[in-house]
Amino acid sequence: MSNFQLTYDALDVRDGLQVSRSPWGENDVLGRLNWMTDSTRAAALAEADGSSVFDLGVTYEVGMPCWVEAGDPKFDIYMTHTPRGTAIDRLSGADPGVHDRYPYAGAAISMYSHAGTHLCSLTHFGHNGMFWNGVNEFDHLASRSWTLGGVTPPIAVRAVLLDVAAARGVEELAASHEITVEDLTLTIDAQQTTPRSGDIVLIRTGRMRQWPDPAAFLPSPPGLGMAAARYLCEEVGAMCVGVDCGGEVLPPSEPGTFLPVHCYMFATAGTPMFENLYLEELSAAGVHDLVFTAAPLKIAGTTGMPVRPIAYPRRTGS
Repeated sequence: MSNFQLTYDALDVRDGLQVSRSPWGENDVLGRLNWMTDSTRAAALAEADGSSVFDLGVTYEVGMPCWVEAGDPKFDIYMTHTPRGTAIDRLSGADPGVHDRYPYAGAAISMYSHAGTHLCSLTHFGHNGMFWNGVNEFDHLASRSWTLGGVTPPIAVRAVLLDVAAARGVEELAASHEITVEDLTLTIDAQQTTPRSGDIVLIRTGRMRQWPDPAAFLPSPPGLGMAAARYLCEEVGAMCVGVDCGGEVLPPSEPGTFLPVHCYMFATAGTPMFENLYLEELSAAGVHDLVFTAAPLKIAGTTGMPVRPIAYPRRTGS
């Protein structure tokens, strides 16, 4: 088996929708992240030019865009202990007067696991009641979370930024612009940067220019269409795909579907997706060939992992 196997055997096919069997074993929920090894990570990091560092994560703050239409919680932060309050309520257990000299403050956060910059796991969307590698709610879902997934290895890999907005000569793609294969190939030709199998492919639509205004950022985003997603997964051989908004075009071009690109990428292609990446500084600097690093939070059983991605230019000639 080639390290970069791009299509997978079917566990279930109904109405043209395939759930694939993982070639990495019956308990696999990482999909193409299995392409990474200690040696591939070391090779990628050896190519990183540390003279420039690009932070691809957004700031988590009250009022930022969060997808709450289905009832999921927005991002929130609140104080659990304040300096004066702790001196009054003495919940810390310290003697009276101690916190006058040693003030204490604490905070807690709550949020949907797909808020802000995050990595979607393969247990996020599926087809016909089944997820990648046959994961299903009858065998793998406990009271509060999946019994598997949510923990990924540290990510360090070559990546390519496909700045579709810039290639199309606009600052931001129009609302509900469906990114096509033509958009991607035009961008590759314009940049003279070719993604290889095993790369992470980052897609810039320009929608991040509207962050953190929910009214401007969330409605009718541009994003990948199904043909473009298939091209990235089955022809380019992307390990992961990352987009500067929600990933796929909304509303979807095919009526009666619900986030069909996500469902295909996760359940059929085994390709995780980063969402809400901040790609504006990379675009402004004209950096398209890079080394991408990320350490998603290890949250057992979750469908989405908050992440702080960092990118470095890839050394010329590497």
